[in-house]
Amino acid sequence: MTETTTPGHSRRLTKAHKLSVAGVATLGAAALAFSLVPANAAETQTVVAAAPVAWSKVVDGAQTQAVQQHLTVQQVVADQQAKVAKAAQAAQAAKDTAAKAKAEADAKKDREQKAAASRSANRAPVFANNLDGWIKEALFIMKREGIPGTYAGIHKNIMRESSGNPMAINNWDINAQNGIPSKGLLQVIAPTFKAYHVKGTKFDLYDPVANIVAACNYAADRYGSMDNVNSAY
Repeated sequence: MTETTTPGHSRRLTKAHKLSVAGVATLGAAALAFSLVPANAAETQTVVAAAPVAWSKVVDGAQTQAVQQHLTVQQVVADQQAKVAKAAQAAQAAKDTAAKAKAEADAKKDREQKAAASRSANRAPVFANNLDGWIKEALFIMKREGIPGTYAGIHKNIMRESSGNPMAINNWDINAQNGIPSKGLLQVIAPTFKAYHVKGTKFDLYDPVANIVAACNYAADRYGSMDNVNSAY
């Protein structure tokens, strides 16, 4: 079939024609869009504007979660530190309590020991009322006063001087002739007894303990000790 053409027209679209058609199409689309948009313009704008808001909520949610997690970790750490500090305080308190209890126990023990020693020092021992008891009581006093002498030395001289009789008296020697007879267990004359009497004993020549202590005090001054006396002195 033979195509016919109108004189002066070409079947091909020129570049100008193409541009014109594209322009019309574009304007048509724009017009269509324009005709559709006005009715829902506000909604369209709202939807478009809502997209950034939704994104902001996502970001804020993630940040909030991160902050909460950080705070949770900090709280756990703080709780752990508080437990450690509390345990340390409890241990120190227990240590202080034990130390205080020990100090109080030591102080109590020391007071009891001092009290016992004081009672022992203040409590005078009881001695028998016989030669053995008299010598032992005299030695107890002599030790306190720093007077030397032994049981054997005292006993030896007592037996020679009075045979153990506290009321013995010598009425025949030179002392008796001078009016100051020797008396008691260790035959002491009155002036010697007065000069060497030891405080705390009876001031009585016939008292056996006072007689022994005064005689030993005199012998210590003159002979060094009653142990050194082996004859009349």
